[in-house]
Amino acid sequence: MKYKTYIFDFDFTLADASTGITECANYALHKLGFQKRSHEEIRNTVGMTLNDIFSTLTGVQDRHLADLFASYFINMADDIMTDNTYLFDDTIDVLRQIKNSGYKTAIVSTKYRYRIEQALEKYSIPELVDYIIGLEDVDTTKPSPEGLVKAIKRLDATNSSVLYVGDSMIDANTANNAEIDFGAVLTGTTTESEFQQLPHVYIAKSLTELMTHVGLSV
Repeated sequence: MKYKTYIFDFDFTLADASTGITECANYALHKLGFQKRSHEEIRNTVGMTLNDIFSTLTGVQDRHLADLFASYFINMADDIMTDNTYLFDDTIDVLRQIKNSGYKTAIVSTKYRYRIEQALEKYSIPELVDYIIGLEDVDTTKPSPEGLVKAIKRLDATNSSVLYVGDSMIDANTANNAEIDFGAVLTGTTTESEFQQLPHVYIAKSLTELMTHVGLSV
């Protein structure tokens, strides 16, 4: 197999936390006096930083308000996010097969690392992921390649042996900026036609389909 290291985005790639994200975002908007947004509107912002989510939902470019939004969001998320994070049906099988095949795994996400760790603990699978890079671990967020570069170095991998798997154009651009291959999954809000605009090795409906395409039997 070409790929020896598999790096994943988290939200909408390995898991669906959109219910919790919607509740936290609307709580923060309400605290700041803004109108609540629909689940679909908020779902379309998943993968952005909290500050970018604020500006996208409100149209307001104000760093102080965005920071307050993030603070309120995080406070609510500490109470509800783990309970409202659900791994996709095939996530555990895919991660386990990668590990059983002797390959390495990592997660690079704009979500906080501790939040991802809590989700993996919830499903009792922290051992299936070798390394996690979250928002608190980088100076520049995706599509900056910083997180991927750190993970590749930490796992002692070569760019040509790494596949980054994600569900958004942000993920695709991040892989492109890091000069590694990208595999797209249609489990988020990005369409196949959108992914066709950027370099990719495959566009799949699920993790299982993508892994099968690159030669990993799941």
